[in-house]
Amino acid sequence: MEFNIHRKYKGKLKFAILDWAGTTVDYGSFAPTAVFFELFASRGVHITAEQARAPMGLMKKDHLRAIAFNPDVTKKWIEVYGSPITDKDIDCMFDEFVPMQTKCLKEYAAVIPGVPQAIKEFRRSGMKIGSTTGYTRDMMEVLVPTARENGYSPDSWVSATDVPTGRPAPWMIYQNAINMQVFPMEAGVKIGDTLVDIQEGLNAGMWTIGLTVTGNMFGLTQDQVKNLSKAELSERRRVASEKMYEAGAHYVVDSMADCPVIIEEINYRLKRGESPRE
Repeated sequence: MEFNIHRKYKGKLKFAILDWAGTTVDYGSFAPTAVFFELFASRGVHITAEQARAPMGLMKKDHLRAIAFNPDVTKKWIEVYGSPITDKDIDCMFDEFVPMQTKCLKEYAAVIPGVPQAIKEFRRSGMKIGSTTGYTRDMMEVLVPTARENGYSPDSWVSATDVPTGRPAPWMIYQNAINMQVFPMEAGVKIGDTLVDIQEGLNAGMWTIGLTVTGNMFGLTQDQVKNLSKAELSERRRVASEKMYEAGAHYVVDSMADCPVIIEEINYRLKRGESPRE
């Protein structure tokens, strides 16, 4: 005997899962990048901004490994050491990375403009706020209270080391849902500034919103963004948006400040019986 049961959720969004660096704090997502630059330079291997930023959003050890095994970085490493980087090298570098990253997090914990207002609108519509990150729990125990002092505090946060594997796996999102006691997953939206944020949200069965200007896709300070010409701003936005949509994002906007209106549109689509999987 076979059954085909198809249910559709037609209620409003119940929760949002937000990224941290580049989404809610640390405009331009500079904290991880700065440390990776320093870490590789200390070993005589100089990496580019693109190489440092390409794996952004992954658990930080996975991020480190992805940089190290970039073909161009591997070539530079061999030129310096005469042999490819090993897992032992990665372990040693990560052991050094953790205190370096933890030490500088307070410097990069300023809340991105528009975030408090967006959060206020989310809560006004009855949504709970969870968060995921590529940072470890030790790092988050520094960042979370500092962000709270600066005006941002989610209802739940889960780090990459709290679950079996980090992004793009959905485990951090599921743990947030458990913490906040919310379901179904189509009643949630994942918002982030990296491609793996989008993949994480899709793997969890959620709506997804990609952010371009404030995060890793631009990789610029707020002042640098303001000083861009209209043509350059438009081109950067076009390139970043294309990458986000190619990753599967349902929507792409500049920043968290643009998200409340998107929440209204998703609620309308849910009421019509639409699903993020369609």
